[in-house]
Amino acid sequence: MFPALETELKQTLPDPYENFMFHHLQYYGYFKAQRGSLPNSATHQHVWRSNSRFLLNGSFGERDNLIPDPLQKEKLLWPTCFSSTVHRQLEAMSRDSLIRNSPLLKSRQLLYDELGDVNPRLREPRDLFALFSSSRPLLAPRWPIECEVIKENVHHIEWVPPQPEYFYQPTGNEKVPEIVGEEKGTVVYQLDSVPTEGSYFTSSRVGGKRGIIKELAVTLQGPEDNTLLFESRFESGNLQKAVRVDTYEYELTLQTDLYTNKHTQWFYFRVQNTRKDVTYRFTIVNLLKPKSLYTAGMKPLMYSQLDASTHNIGWRREGNEIRYYKNSTEDKQQPFYCLTWTIQFPHDQDTCFFAHFYPYTYTDLQYYLLSVANNPVQSQYCKLRTLCRSLAGNTVYLLTITNPSRNPQEAAAKKAVVFSARVHPGESNGSWIMKGFLDFILSSSPDAQLLRDIFVFKVVPMLNPDGVIVGNYRCSLAGRDLNRHYKTILKESFPCVWHTRNMIKRLLEEREVLLYCDFHGHSRKNNIFLYGCNNNDRKYWLHERVFPLMLSKNAPDKFSFHSCNFKVQKCKEGTGRVVMWRMGILNSYTMESTFGGSTLGSKRDTHFTLEDLKSLGYHVCDTLLDFCDPDQTKFTQCLAELKELLQQEIHKKFNELGQDMDLEGSWSDISLSDIESSTSGSDSSFSDGLPVHLLSIADELNQKKKMYSKKKKKVLQTRKQRNEQHQKTSLLQELKLMEDAPERAGFASTLQKQPTFLKNPEPPSSSVMKRDKPKLNETRLSGRNRDTSLDPSKMATLIRTKSTERLQSKKPGFTISCSRNRNTSTSQDLAPGRKPNWPGSRYPVLKRSRATMPTYPSLHIYTYP
Repeated sequence: MFPALETELKQTLPDPYENFMFHHLQYYGYFKAQRGSLPNSATHQHVWRSNSRFLLNGSFGERDNLIPDPLQKEKLLWPTCFSSTVHRQLEAMSRDSLIRNSPLLKSRQLLYDELGDVNPRLREPRDLFALFSSSRPLLAPRWPIECEVIKENVHHIEWVPPQPEYFYQPTGNEKVPEIVGEEKGTVVYQLDSVPTEGSYFTSSRVGGKRGIIKELAVTLQGPEDNTLLFESRFESGNLQKAVRVDTYEYELTLQTDLYTNKHTQWFYFRVQNTRKDVTYRFTIVNLLKPKSLYTAGMKPLMYSQLDASTHNIGWRREGNEIRYYKNSTEDKQQPFYCLTWTIQFPHDQDTCFFAHFYPYTYTDLQYYLLSVANNPVQSQYCKLRTLCRSLAGNTVYLLTITNPSRNPQEAAAKKAVVFSARVHPGESNGSWIMKGFLDFILSSSPDAQLLRDIFVFKVVPMLNPDGVIVGNYRCSLAGRDLNRHYKTILKESFPCVWHTRNMIKRLLEEREVLLYCDFHGHSRKNNIFLYGCNNNDRKYWLHERVFPLMLSKNAPDKFSFHSCNFKVQKCKEGTGRVVMWRMGILNSYTMESTFGGSTLGSKRDTHFTLEDLKSLGYHVCDTLLDFCDPDQTKFTQCLAELKELLQQEIHKKFNELGQDMDLEGSWSDISLSDIESSTSGSDSSFSDGLPVHLLSIADELNQKKKMYSKKKKKVLQTRKQRNEQHQKTSLLQELKLMEDAPERAGFASTLQKQPTFLKNPEPPSSSVMKRDKPKLNETRLSGRNRDTSLDPSKMATLIRTKSTERLQSKKPGFTISCSRNRNTSTSQDLAPGRKPNWPGSRYPVLKRSRATMPTYPSLHIYTYP
């Protein structure tokens, strides 16, 4: 491009790429040798620290801000006055300026410190997508193009009520209003275009639908008009229609999850033009769950903007005459349920909000992450990255939290812990627990510092940002529950869970993952509890229950161990906890936090506040330290307590069945899955399958996968691998012959006196019966370390030694009895490894080991020379 410049550079300078790579590797400690006249890094820095040829102007590390010293400019006017040393310095400076001004060698990927051009280094790798910057506004949420969005920003303050908020106590006189509908009422609010089942997501944009935003609320006729003005077209809002059926009574219809016809549970809307000291009644008419915590005293949440601005009061539990009942309106497709309550607003002309639970939006998360990114201390051990983009193009964030390690060995020794939340967008309690966890783990607490020293935390704070933005309760914009599609192969349709699973898969290849936990909300049970997975390995029997039991001891007034369940159902195979458990994470959990409150201890019959939920994030960290304590006293005590609790549960189960059973001995062999009940509690326990428009894509991907697996050729082995495999095969054959040698000597007399029916045996090709002697495991030959190569000489010596020991231990002429009579006595005690007498069968089958199987040596055909 510039041949003259290239020729000049080649004549005057060494290869610039070679110089740069040498300094770069030397800077990071990968190259410590000396090369010619180039000094090492320490000497280089010392020389340039004492050289005032360049001064820093403005921000640190910007190359363009390095300006020559004016004194140096004056000195350049009299070059003949300098010594040879100074001449060499000036020549070096001219070469540096030549490199700096050369269009061939300019790069924005190189950073220079105050030492000048001596040790250039590469910039930090850029993220796949743009993240936060204090100089730029936040990334605006992207909406489906069918959704109308108002321009107002909705924000709420955090507040903890000074007094406990108790459950509503039913009186039995609660009114059950008759559903009138829009035939007899007046529609005062209705969304026009709401995508439902049959349509599917196509594209998105910031601000949603194009064009002018229409006013959906009715127009007030004057100051005396007391009609409430409804609105839900903001982030996480959900209300489709409001019908005024009386002066102060309204029927409300919730919006289903987009591109579906169900999942109506989450509500969040705004009302204006309120009147003080007037009793209003609101009735939601299209809920789908037959059971709800509203029947157990849960109250809706209300927020007053006047109270927030004047008295600093935030969300609070309000409502009277609360009733949850079945809708009498006939619907052939599915039954609906109603929630009704009455309320008195605190102020006239106020703006109030109602919600199913404390909202936590995508914008709230971005503000929080922005504060972390701009914190000079927290940003040192919390790295913010982009996991992927959602269907609508919203960023799914991934946080990596750990203290810097002193050396690579210390970094590799750290175990990993994975947390995630909001795969179900309407379960905002998961975000508040996640916020409490992040507040603690990013703090300067000694326990937090210790956790960062010994663990690498991978955190996905919001798995389903699209659903959170549009106000869905359970689904993503694919119209499906993401927590049933962790096994999906459709990367483009379910990017959030696909990339999460892939991230954890890569993490498992790097290090052990001690614990995985996904934060959820529960609509039918009070308290907080965990769902786990029963471990089938007897070595780790009941170990998956230790962490939940410890957590119940650390948070006794919030966490209920008796509500935990560890049964793995077939319909839950696509959930995060089961998929991660099958990938090898023993402690894989779903944390369920109630929408209601606690029935335990000092918080009995009270609603959970924001502080209660955030405190659980701290208790998770505290329990993690107990769980990994080098002193295993707590762990051992919990295991003993779990065994006792399990025995009690088994006794209770058999008492319910009217049967007696002695649990002494092998009671631990009873299947835990037969004891526990189902974890089903959601209206989405069973997957709906893929949407119609994705079925063909899935079939095509499966066919391509099968074709690829057929065409995949066997990887050719190297000569060294082929030689090792040949040596192993030869040694296995030699060992087999040596093991058969004593049997031949011992069975010689028996073979000479064979019965008549064995004189003409079948040819060896038709095997009558296989020997019960187990084959030598190939891994035993190669040793415990897979990388250890097989030494033929050592292996042959080992084989000869073992064979000699075996021959010495056996008496001459020893024969194994060929009697077919088996001992059928049941008076002997069962071996510890055998299963107990299960009451479902009157004649239990004893599990016999392979060693007790009879052997028929006369059936073996041997050829002697």
